[in-house]
Amino acid sequence: MALNAKRGVFLVLSGILILGLALAFERYPEMISELKAIIWGTAPTPQLSAFSLPRAVNSYSRYAEEAGWEPSKMRNTYAKIGSRRRIGSQLGYPKKLERFRETIAINSRVTNAIVALAHEEYGDEARTTQGDGTDLGRVREALKHFVRDWSEEGREEREKTFRPILDVLKESRPTDRQGASVLIPGAGLGRLAWEISQLGYNTTAVEISPYMNLAHRFLLSPKTTTMPNQHTIHPYSHWFSHQRTTDSLMRSITFPDVVPRLSDNLHLREGDFLSLPTPKLPVLTQSTHSTSSEFPSSAEDIDAEEHGYDYIVTLFFIDTSLNILSTLQKIHSLLRSGGTWINLGPLLWTGGAASVMELSLDEMMEAIRMSGFAVHQSSDGVRGRKTVECEYTADKNAMMKWVYQAEFWVATKTR
Repeated sequence: MALNAKRGVFLVLSGILILGLALAFERYPEMISELKAIIWGTAPTPQLSAFSLPRAVNSYSRYAEEAGWEPSKMRNTYAKIGSRRRIGSQLGYPKKLERFRETIAINSRVTNAIVALAHEEYGDEARTTQGDGTDLGRVREALKHFVRDWSEEGREEREKTFRPILDVLKESRPTDRQGASVLIPGAGLGRLAWEISQLGYNTTAVEISPYMNLAHRFLLSPKTTTMPNQHTIHPYSHWFSHQRTTDSLMRSITFPDVVPRLSDNLHLREGDFLSLPTPKLPVLTQSTHSTSSEFPSSAEDIDAEEHGYDYIVTLFFIDTSLNILSTLQKIHSLLRSGGTWINLGPLLWTGGAASVMELSLDEMMEAIRMSGFAVHQSSDGVRGRKTVECEYTADKNAMMKWVYQAEFWVATKTR
């Protein structure tokens, strides 16, 4: 009896922990599935990287199978309702579960197309094995990023976070933007990078997550995306909580609102930002349309002095760093002398003692100064430091809002 009681307390506390983290880590829903896997003993082997390309391909490939377990489990749970089943039927709950299953099938059209393109573009690198594991949370996160970055529904959320950044970049005359270089680490699905390239800047998007890169390539490829609003997904149908109506829960969203393509001004680099070399003049010597999974080595650069980027833009990025001082040092080293760093985002550190330092905002600003930057003051027009209230991959119809008081600043490399 005592053992059962202890086990019950453990399960209750585990449930509370998972619920709390679900709220605190809305930006990182995959962490919840990983915690559940640890609790229930189904976690992947430690040597398997979360950013493994085969694991990402496998996760997209098995999306329908993995996600399909949920409506099945929910139907089994509903079957235990007993004598009150008539009320459930009158409410249409069995039909609701069937609609949920149908949305998974629709979403899988996109995930399956992502997998097919990955095998074509990566070849043997994308080959999967039974031991590669899956991460349903990261796939769902990518689907929500389609909404945030590339749908009309995500326009308002984008506007709040993109506008301060774009206003700074618009200060330069169009003729001065030609040849000016912008680096965007943690670019995700690349909408901000695309917007900056449209202003005339030579823009490089860097992303380490293969989940994001696979989804981004799906948008960039003329083999999979040829016209606006070509694709349809149901990104919120799995989250029954905080929903005002079933129709809102199950609603479809089309994307992309515009069709992006790599160009002379837009480049994609897949890999770790901290491994990126300082650019030479010109910034890139590989094909401007390259989607190389590796950064160019110094041997591939022309024989010229190191130059550095004119701008580095970080949006909801710096708090993902496990070593913030290394990140600050890297930003500093990649900028040219007098170059500009534009940042907007919160300080939602990974937690669990994973980060070597978890700084408060005042500590962060002092660390920035000590790293060789001068931050513009709040009175400095569009470059002025300010707080921006915003959301991130939010369901705008939901009853719950997770609102960030994100910090915006512009800093100049002084030494």
